[in-house]
Amino acid sequence: MKSFLPLLLALHLAGAAESPPLPLRETINSLDAPQVQKALDALQANFLSPAALEENSKQKALLEGLIRRLAPGAKILTEGAQMPAPEPVAFLAEILDDRAGYVRPGKLDAGTLSQLDAALANFSEKKLPAVILDLRAVSGGSAFEAAADFARRFCPKGRMLFSIQKPSAKQERILTSNQAPSHEGILVVLTDSDTSGAAEALAATLRANAGALLVGCDTSGEAVEFSDVDLGGGKSLRVAVSQVVLPENLTIFPGGVKPDIAISLPPGALAEIQAATKDKGVSQFVFDVERPRLNEAALVASTNPEIERTRDPARAPLRDTVLQRAMDLVTAISFYKRQK
Repeated sequence: MKSFLPLLLALHLAGAAESPPLPLRETINSLDAPQVQKALDALQANFLSPAALEENSKQKALLEGLIRRLAPGAKILTEGAQMPAPEPVAFLAEILDDRAGYVRPGKLDAGTLSQLDAALANFSEKKLPAVILDLRAVSGGSAFEAAADFARRFCPKGRMLFSIQKPSAKQERILTSNQAPSHEGILVVLTDSDTSGAAEALAATLRANAGALLVGCDTSGEAVEFSDVDLGGGKSLRVAVSQVVLPENLTIFPGGVKPDIAISLPPGALAEIQAATKDKGVSQFVFDVERPRLNEAALVASTNPEIERTRDPARAPLRDTVLQRAMDLVTAISFYKRQK
């Protein structure tokens, strides 16, 4: 019966869709080995549907329970059922109100790295005190070498950025900063739940090594390297085989990176903003314009723009409140530094 020992966990997790998983998991984790065995024996002897406890059903329940508990480190992929990867947003660099340089890489690769270098050189020439790095919706996959290259533009030379570790301690890749940083001022990083893989490793190491402040949402917790195992029939198992580890043995998987200031946009708002920035940039979503006021022309037309704007929420301007909070931080920190 020893091989049956984990099955209670799997059976509970497999049926946990209707109830909150965390309290159930905590309850199961609180059981000692005799309690688990007693519960398993009772299930085997008394459950009203013996077919559910046949060997094949038990193995499927065990696999389902493990996949649920190990997520996001394990998942079953079905050929044809996978959603296509979204198109990365275009690189964008912009100066916001002569106070901060804004960079949205879109993806982490050699092409965007060269664009980042050009943007940082421009910011430095204009003596901007702050840089805002927008990693929202940037997955980065497992391009951890690229993430390290981006981090080197901000982290002091000689620092350990992070390592990539497999279960065997002998299999460890250590990535360090080997150049002087291009920017040493205020650094704010924007994240959301779609910030994953190499991008969340970048966010974490910038906070640990460059004093960056993170604004937004928890990242996905997938700063790992995956391996795919073909199961046949168009199905495969994707399993995490190594993970990013920060200095002092801090890990990102599976909890993700938590922001210093938590704030989120309504569903769909970020995609709308990113689509609109192709032509007019991001400043339009940060700074408020003067509100329409009642004037002589409105009186002649028997309208009141102040009331009309209130009545029609759709006419209210879309705002990137996450980026607005980042600019608030830049303003506050810059003011504090001037007072010192």
